[in-house]
Amino acid sequence: MAAILANVVADNVHAPIIDLSELNKHQAVVYLQEGNVWSFQRASSELPVTVQSKLRVTAAEGVRAAVLADVGLTIASEWMFSPERRSGAVRAVLSEWSLPPLDPWAVLPTGRGATAKARAFVDLFERTFNA
Repeated sequence: MAAILANVVADNVHAPIIDLSELNKHQAVVYLQEGNVWSFQRASSELPVTVQSKLRVTAAEGVRAAVLADVGLTIASEWMFSPERRSGAVRAVLSEWSLPPLDPWAVLPTGRGATAKARAFVDLFERTFNA
C-alpha cells in the first residue's frame, strides 16, 4: 500500500519541507493507530521520526478534516486525499521517501458463518493487491 505525507498547499504560510529533519518544525495530525513516531524508508534504510502534535484523532475523517483545515500535516494512504491532490488543495511532500508497507487483514467468521459474497470479496481484494 502506497502512502504519502500530505500537507495543505499554503506555501506563503508554510515553508516547504525538504528533508526529514525538518518534520519536527511542523505540527502533525496524528492518527492514534499510527502514533507519533513515523518510519520512513528509502533504498535499504529506514528512519524513524518523532513528530510534534497538538492534535491526535481516532478516525480517518478527523485526519482529513484537520489537514484540510490546515491544522498540520499527516501520513495517509494516497486514496484518502485523492480528490484534493488532483485539485491542488493537498500535496505530497518528501516524495523520495516511502512508508513501510501495511498488511491488510480480513476477519471472517469460522465455519459456515462467512457468506460466499464475503469470501469472494476477500479473494478479489487479494488478487487485486497482490498482483
